[in-house]
Amino acid sequence: MKCESNERLSPVLFIPHGGGPLPLLGDKSHQHLVNFLRAITPSLGQPSAILVVSAHWEENIATITSGETPSLIFDYDGFPDESYQIQYPAPGAPDLADKIFRLLHQSDIEARLDPHRGFDHGLFVPLKIMFPDAKIPCVQLSLIHDLDPETHIDIGKALSELRKENVLIIGSGFSFHNLKAFFTSNGDSPDAMNAAFEDWLINTCTNGHLSANEREYRLIHWRDAPYANYCHPREEHLLPLHVCMGLSSSFAKLVFDGEVLGKKASAFLW
Repeated sequence: MKCESNERLSPVLFIPHGGGPLPLLGDKSHQHLVNFLRAITPSLGQPSAILVVSAHWEENIATITSGETPSLIFDYDGFPDESYQIQYPAPGAPDLADKIFRLLHQSDIEARLDPHRGFDHGLFVPLKIMFPDAKIPCVQLSLIHDLDPETHIDIGKALSELRKENVLIIGSGFSFHNLKAFFTSNGDSPDAMNAAFEDWLINTCTNGHLSANEREYRLIHWRDAPYANYCHPREEHLLPLHVCMGLSSSFAKLVFDGEVLGKKASAFLW
């Protein structure tokens, strides 16, 4: 297997993006996450563009934002008025969108460009913390609605050439996403099921003794992991990780192992 030179490739980062706009509202249960996002940014270099794969956008085929000035989509409900006044006027990147479209088609992955779709909170919430100036052009890529894990790994593989072009790629999801558990948990009591799945996920992503094929097999069959169905009743928040893993044949570095909304969550960097 060809060895990647991490010194020559742009970083790929999988992050938990938190609960709606809460990371931007001073919510105490998100402070570890906010601190992490601020601290990791200097190590990511100066990207010429950012591609975000958000858990909050699903389409029947892979769809790419291609507008020059995307608006924001406030795709959450029941938060304070200020949550709907957030601004993040990052420009779009139509040329990058075109390249993503071509790379997907070259790998026989059906795709389309959407010049009208804006940026959802899976993009603007973490990026407002990481790159508050909103100067770096951004593109967002959808998940595919069937939520097939192997397909999303293949999307990452198809886009691996972008890592040679100073494009920061972010998978914006959550390593734990059970909404009922978030809002019914006892913050003083550890969640053993959450911890067991996180241990499995961290080992899968960071264990250098696993081959690329072994890592891929484990992620494709992630529902065999301990308490997988509890941690992800629906897998849309995990699948941005699969895209990230597809972008690299190497193991990741664990860069965040903290708590968000009272649950253990992880972030990985390639």
